[in-house]
Amino acid sequence: MGVVPHLILAEPGLHVGKHQGRLRVTRVKSGEKVLDAPLVHLESVLIIGRGISMSSNAVHECVDRGIPIYFVSAAGKPYGTVYSSRMVGTVQTRRQQLYAYDDHRGRHLARAFALGKVRNQIALVRYALRYKEEQDATAAQEVRRLLGDLQEALVQLEETDDQDVTLARLRLLLLNLEGRAANAYWQAFGLLLNDQPWPGRRHRGATDPVNAALNYGYGILYGVVERACLLAGLDPYAGYLHTDRPGKPSLVLDLIEEFRPVAVDRTVLAFFNRGRTVRQDHRGLLDRASRKVLAEAVLETLARPHRYGDERLRLESIIQRQARRVATYVRQEREAYQPYRFRW
Repeated sequence: MGVVPHLILAEPGLHVGKHQGRLRVTRVKSGEKVLDAPLVHLESVLIIGRGISMSSNAVHECVDRGIPIYFVSAAGKPYGTVYSSRMVGTVQTRRQQLYAYDDHRGRHLARAFALGKVRNQIALVRYALRYKEEQDATAAQEVRRLLGDLQEALVQLEETDDQDVTLARLRLLLLNLEGRAANAYWQAFGLLLNDQPWPGRRHRGATDPVNAALNYGYGILYGVVERACLLAGLDPYAGYLHTDRPGKPSLVLDLIEEFRPVAVDRTVLAFFNRGRTVRQDHRGLLDRASRKVLAEAVLETLARPHRYGDERLRLESIIQRQARRVATYVRQEREAYQPYRFRW
């Protein structure tokens, strides 16, 4: 019986039950055992799509052990997470988080999230450019030009002043500069791809394989960031850079920004540049096998250690540390929030 850190279920007709210290996956129709996942090693359960059932005993065991159960649709949209209600039993941090929206703390965090995103986009482009220079000098030259545009947008972001301005006005400026950076970044991303069609960044309804993979990867990352916010005592729906809207997890969308380039963009870029492929159905959605393979790739990235100050921590642990830094900042136990900067 092997170690299964992440139980990924993508095939309809499966059932998950608890059996002697492990989760047992069986086929409903035949009763055939598919695999056993020892609970002592299990870190998460990811249920992709529909037609998969789980017993209340299995759910209870995961909740009791702090093992999150993530639900992601076939289109890559996260639609639910199961975790212990004890995780959200905090009050003081949430009170300060809401107060922060109306003072300098909200403005500081909005600016920091935008800076973190663009800095890590630049880091990824620089990293990938080293390989592109060996393969295609013409494309590499254009990437360098776009990198200059990215750096210019970063300088303008760094020069923004979060004092004596409302959060609403600052947000408009930040999103405008972030949008300029995104335009250059996604053009560069397309050039860094090897032999893959790239129509530009597409969100909902994307039908090309690269955008479909990116959207699916973000769905998985979303669940990890949401859980980090909850464990830090934060309200996932009260953000700063992203506007409030019913049902919109603004803080998750804020914090996820600094982690998109390394957790998903780099993973997808490497996936396709190594010659791997995905299959799509008539709607442009990834098929079950492709969703499972991509989920494994993203979860492997999240488990990989990265430098964090003087330490080397798994990326998933770094996300948790950053969420706690947001919490300590809004509680005014920290002078500033520093977004995580990736270095390769």
